[in-house]
Amino acid sequence: MRPRRGGFEPPRPVGPQVRINEAIRAPQVRLVDSDGSQIGVKGRDEALEYAFSKNLDLVEIAPNADPPVCRVMDYGKYRYEQEQKAKTARKHQSQIHVKEIKMRPKIGVHDYETKKGHVMRFLKSRAKVKVTIMFRGREQTHPERGRDLLMRLAEDVKEIGQIESPPLQDGRNMVMVLGPTKAAGQPVEAAQSA
Repeated sequence: MRPRRGGFEPPRPVGPQVRINEAIRAPQVRLVDSDGSQIGVKGRDEALEYAFSKNLDLVEIAPNADPPVCRVMDYGKYRYEQEQKAKTARKHQSQIHVKEIKMRPKIGVHDYETKKGHVMRFLKSRAKVKVTIMFRGREQTHPERGRDLLMRLAEDVKEIGQIESPPLQDGRNMVMVLGPTKAAGQPVEAAQSA
């Protein structure tokens, strides 16, 4: 028979653990008041009593100091403010998407125009574009055709895209990466005035 498991443990939050109130283990702490003024080195119980008299929490903010630094504050409010800061930081963070377009060296004129339209759309939406030319069979003996096609595409979209990685042969494929220019996401009138 399998041994029984212990009691249920709630999942631990990911990130740095902050000790508050009775979880602080140090016998002496350097106490900082809620307004930021230094109170001095106090015993743990005395510091807890001081925090509870103000109806606030005792939070360990520098556990590696000697003695550890503890601050008197409203821990719930502090955690809420930290979550809001992290949320706004994530909101203002820009994500770069990489889209991929695949072509063959013997691509037709209309197909090329369609693929070029896709590349332009991706660049206007501020995404990077990885353009791949796939060689098959004897086409591998003429890599210059693929390179010429990639350079032609880069020349056609040079107003909104620039080459970030030049055409490189990678086995049966040739790859080039285009990135958006500063004028890529702007309307046509604004781009011409800039």
